[in-house]
Amino acid sequence: MIHLLEALPAHLRGELFIAQACRSQRQRGRFAPTPSGPLHLGNLHTALLSWLFCRLQGGEWLLRIDNLDTPRVQAGAEAQIIADLAWLGLAWDPPIWRQSERRGLYASILSALRRSGALYPCRCSRRMLAHLSAPHGAWPLYPGTCLDKQHSWGEEQAKLPSWRLHLPATELEWHELGNYPNKLNGAEQVGDVVLRRADGYVAYHLATAVDELWMGINTVVRGSDLWVSTGPQVALMQMLGQTAPQYWHLPLLLDNQGNKLAKRDRALGVASWQAQGGSAAQLIGKWAAQNGWIAPGSSISAQELLEELKNKPKNFSLKALKQQLL
Repeated sequence: MIHLLEALPAHLRGELFIAQACRSQRQRGRFAPTPSGPLHLGNLHTALLSWLFCRLQGGEWLLRIDNLDTPRVQAGAEAQIIADLAWLGLAWDPPIWRQSERRGLYASILSALRRSGALYPCRCSRRMLAHLSAPHGAWPLYPGTCLDKQHSWGEEQAKLPSWRLHLPATELEWHELGNYPNKLNGAEQVGDVVLRRADGYVAYHLATAVDELWMGINTVVRGSDLWVSTGPQVALMQMLGQTAPQYWHLPLLLDNQGNKLAKRDRALGVASWQAQGGSAAQLIGKWAAQNGWIAPGSSISAQELLEELKNKPKNFSLKALKQQLL
């Protein structure tokens, strides 16, 4: 596995050193929504559990806005996210982190990866790859079509290439708190993922992996639909000579038809819950009761639930109750 740390500018190595020192001293988690529309209740459920996990251990809980994919960003969505978290009573430790303000950092990492030979230009379109199947229930593996081709990094026929990360057949392993596997094989189960898209946008895997490290995150709580993303993110962290955070991938909340909640389907969110006369305390009480923490039908604020859980036996942790989660 390639190590990139020494290839980075001194100031970035210094920032990373400070972040990792913070990470080693206390619990540090984050909630990282994309401002592509209103949060649905599944997003808020994840936010609550992430907040509780950090606060029960006296840790910091950070808010990061994943707004790099500009075409998906909706006007007013960030303000609504902030309002929804405040309504639920989930206070974060300032400042708010925005990926759009960190493009220089991502560019430096991409530059180091390219100089090291870990990236190659790919000119395959989505249409060309539409036939690929996904092994083991993961995502479709890129067949390496452009790996050994001498493509230019510049424009060809007025189009730029995407930048792919070449992953060898190495085991990618991490600490998993949920009921999901904690390892993937780089070549056989992850493949060569895109780190910079053909339209010039930095891809999710690169920005997320870099942010977890430079923010000093040591626990990532997120939905199980993102479990497969852990492989390439861990690979990038290893290339930077760092240990990945521990992950807790949560089962997804489902609607009455058994489908996962999704923004594109205008899934139930705060506005719909409020329109039905529901309060934040009733929503938190519903989730807490389903997790077996309080009596059914109770209403409780986020802070009250935190204090309630603090009064549990000293060996109590959310990890110990993960089997009861939705």
